[in-house]
Amino acid sequence: MARSVLVLSVAFVAALAGLSAGTAHAGPPPPCTFTLSAPQVVPDGSGSVVTATVSPDACGPPAEPAMSVACLEAGGMTTCAPHRGPGEAHISTPYVAGSTYVATGRGCGAWIGQLVAPDCQLLGPLSLTP
Repeated sequence: MARSVLVLSVAFVAALAGLSAGTAHAGPPPPCTFTLSAPQVVPDGSGSVVTATVSPDACGPPAEPAMSVACLEAGGMTTCAPHRGPGEAHISTPYVAGSTYVATGRGCGAWIGQLVAPDCQLLGPLSLTP
């Protein structure tokens, strides 16, 4: 009898430990959300380029977009373009037929009067193989 109570007690404690280890603790929400455009081929004066953008989407009051970064990976090489403030980050790279392009990005908000929030939103990957 005592052994079965001990086994049940250990099982109960283990179950509680498993629940608490897997439970996410909610922190404050990120101050802003951002969107990443899929890579797209755009005609350019001397041929074509592939572009992608990271744009602020929405900010809860009192917050503002602080920084966005758009990146494109092509041919094993990644190029990124940052933008500080409320505008969009825009990246482009020359188009090479048959290449695969992967867009990623990051958007960071800030509570007004504060430094950039540490919980930046990671975006992507979105790919294009024209």
